[in-house]
Amino acid sequence: MAELTNLETKLGEVMGLAMAAQAATEKVRGLVEDEHPEYVDQLQRMHREAAETEQRCARITDTIEGKKTAINEEAAATKRKGAEMMKIYLDADADSLDGFEFLTMAEAGEVGHWNVLASMNDGAGRSDVEQLCDWAIPIQNRHFVAVTEASREISRAEDPAALAN
Repeated sequence: MAELTNLETKLGEVMGLAMAAQAATEKVRGLVEDEHPEYVDQLQRMHREAAETEQRCARITDTIEGKKTAINEEAAATKRKGAEMMKIYLDADADSLDGFEFLTMAEAGEVGHWNVLASMNDGAGRSDVEQLCDWAIPIQNRHFVAVTEASREISRAEDPAALAN
């Protein structure tokens, strides 16, 4: 298998995070649709944007001669790690707030990864990666703000003195 540069590895990671985000938004949508249906459209939009992000990453990966398989394997490994984290965090007792707290952590990680990719690309100078980052970073920032605010809104309805389950 081809050895990847740091930039190619990070590209695989952000693609894997986009894949994991699709699963996470579906899971959280299932947690909130009955109790907090006002967030369903937001989660569906995030899901669509994650799918588009994955596709845009894949288009760049397709142009990297001899490394497509290795980058895709990096993406798949990152997606598996995200799925494991989600399974642990969003167990059978998970509720809407748990779902949005998990998304807050996940989106913070995505924002960080995208910013690292953009910084790495400063040295590599790939215009396709620069355009991808310019497109994706504002979306990731918006996702982070949205899920953080949803967590805060849902938590305001919680009784802080009630016993935790």
